[in-house]
Amino acid sequence: MVRRVMTLVAALVLLAGLGYGSLLLPMPYLVAAPGVTLDTIGEQEDGQPIIGIEGAEGYEHEGSLSMVTVQYAGGPQHRLNLFTLVTAWISPSQAVLPEELLFPAGRSQQEVSERQTVQMNDSQTKATAAALNQLDIDYEAVPRVAEAVEGMPAEGIVEPDDVIVAVDGDPVPTSAGGEGPEELVGSAYVVDRVSARDAGEPVALTLERDGEEVEVEVETVSNDDGSAAVGVLITDDMDFPVEIDITVGEIGGPSAGMMFALGIIDRLSEEGITGGASVAGSGTISTDGRVGGISGVPQKMVSAERDGAEYFLVAADSCSQVAQSAAYGELDVVRVETLTDAVDALETIREGGDDLPRCE
Repeated sequence: MVRRVMTLVAALVLLAGLGYGSLLLPMPYLVAAPGVTLDTIGEQEDGQPIIGIEGAEGYEHEGSLSMVTVQYAGGPQHRLNLFTLVTAWISPSQAVLPEELLFPAGRSQQEVSERQTVQMNDSQTKATAAALNQLDIDYEAVPRVAEAVEGMPAEGIVEPDDVIVAVDGDPVPTSAGGEGPEELVGSAYVVDRVSARDAGEPVALTLERDGEEVEVEVETVSNDDGSAAVGVLITDDMDFPVEIDITVGEIGGPSAGMMFALGIIDRLSEEGITGGASVAGSGTISTDGRVGGISGVPQKMVSAERDGAEYFLVAADSCSQVAQSAAYGELDVVRVETLTDAVDALETIREGGDDLPRCE
């Protein structure tokens, strides 16, 4: 009898040890938590503006236009244990996510960090273009081939550094800003013209290569969204009349694009665009002012509410995430699809109105 009791006790101790040990096992998941906010029309620690302006008059106004971030814990080299993940899972302001969402297979943490830095720099360039478009300030955007995607129709036909001069014989417009935010120029024009055709229909491109014009015809294939594509990555050589310098430290990724664009507009406008209101938001930006969806909205809303925001501008594509936030109901959430939508919403806020587009 005594032996049976001892055996049962030993078994229970072993099970308890195994259970405790399993709580400490590293798991391939991430924890997303509310991160920092940064007022794009505010100042750095040294007193210099977050958005520096050279070549034009820069203005300072009341109110705030804050970008918001998500803080991630975990990763392939710093995996979290099950106890930490369960604690985060029951937290109203955190989320547990599969590791591969941020760290795709085969990519190191350094590669992911470098990619986010590139995305941040790209978002700042696009934000500058979008803001100048909105303000009808002219600039140049020349579409240049970055690379042809392996296995796609353009491979072997289009080369890196080719400048795309015309599509189907129509010159690519490169002068932007003066015609307003809806005009497509540079790479945006090229992508729009190519994707508008039926997949399988060829496209004629006129390229400038080594100082000479080259005519090529490229077949198109169906993209993931069903639009036509040739498999060319294009970047714009930008020539801005105003030098915009945005300083945000080690923050990466593309999701602050909309707030950068709004911050640039505010800094270049004699009258402020917030009316003194505290506004935060998140969304990518394209050069022609389209606001794209982002992840982490529930955590970003908590960051915004925690740091005093009254309004939260969110990309329409991200509206489905809003109700998941612990800050839902604490912020006035405004849905935007374009930079013009955001500017119009701020005008409504500035004038004391309540007729704002909201997420359903």
